[in-house]
Amino acid sequence: MSRRLSSANPVVSEITLMAWVDVAEPGDRLAYHTGFLVVDTTANVSTLAKSEREGLRATADAAYRLAELGRVHLVQERLGQDRFAYLVIARPQTSRNANALTQLAAAA
Repeated sequence: MSRRLSSANPVVSEITLMAWVDVAEPGDRLAYHTGFLVVDTTANVSTLAKSEREGLRATADAAYRLAELGRVHLVQERLGQDRFAYLVIARPQTSRNANALTQLAAAA
């Protein structure tokens, strides 16, 4: 059975995401955003404050990099029209993909 960490409106920072990935068991799920990511990160259409948009963009970028490194699967769950839950699902860890923070720093 997988553990979930989510809320109606999750606010997950980039560092929280990276820390979660390092302790997550395979199959654990984390909802890092609920809404419509492309709209919510676009300045002229988002209702989020600039700092919130930038934080969300950083978290989404980190999630994408973690997926490229083979640490997580990225999934969208449709909640309604123009509303989605954006999830990361932990993959089994190997020595090759052991520490998310170290990997992301090396990739930068």
